Amino acid sequence: MFAAASLTAAFGGLGDAFTTANPDVDVRFNFAGSSDLVAQISDGAPVDVFASADLTTMAKLTDAGLAAGEPSTFATNVVEVVVEPRNPLGITGVADLADGDLVVVQCAPGVPCGSYAVQVFANAGITVTPSSYEENVNGVVTKVTLGEADAGIVYRTDVIAAGDAVEGVPIPDEINVVAEYPIAPVADAPNAAGAQAFVDFVLSPSGQDILAAYGFGPA
Repeated sequence: MFAAASLTAAFGGLGDAFTTANPDVDVRFNFAGSSDLVAQISDGAPVDVFASADLTTMAKLTDAGLAAGEPSTFATNVVEVVVEPRNPLGITGVADLADGDLVVVQCAPGVPCGSYAVQVFANAGITVTPSSYEENVNGVVTKVTLGEADAGIVYRTDVIAAGDAVEGVPIPDEINVVAEYPIAPVADAPNAAGAQAFVDFVLSPSGQDILAAYGFGPA
C-alpha cells in the first residue's frame, strides 16, 4: 500500500484491523508525499493500492492509466497551524505566520499539504516566506517537535497523532481548505484481489469508524 504521509497513523490502525480479519494477508505500507508516491508508481514500483491526500495527485495516476477503475474519496481533512507545546510564542492564527521573525516551515508546493498551505495563505491575504520546504507533512511536524521551527501548516490529524509533542491552532473555516482523500487499486497490482478487498474495507462502516477515531472527516 502506498499512502500519503498524513495517513501514517490511521492506515496503521486500518492495517491492523484488516489483518485481524484476514490473517492470511500481509499488509505493508510505504508512506511519503503523495506526489513522490505517484512518481514511484510511474517508475514501476510494485504496489497494490494508492491513497492520496488530494484529488489532483490521484488524477496524475488515473490520467497515466495506472489506476484500476475510478478512485473513491474515503475521507476529508483540514489544516491547522502546528506550534510547540503550550504555544510559547502566543501564535493565535494563520496571519501571525507572516511575521518575518518567526521560523515557519511548510511542505513543498508540489506536495498536497504544501498546496493547501498556499491556498490558505492566499485566502487569508498574507504572504509567508517559509524557512524551509519539507518533503512531506511528517517533516513539518518533526521540525516543530524538535524546536527547529516555530510553526508550520499541517493536517489536523497530524496534530492529533503527535499528541503532547505539539499543539494546534485552528484555522477558521472561511479561509481553510477541505482536503479530500481518494483511494484506488493500482493497475497491474501484484495482488489485485487483496487490493480491492482493502479498498472495500477502507470504505466500509468499520473502516470509516477507524478513520474517524484518528480525526478524519467523512467523505
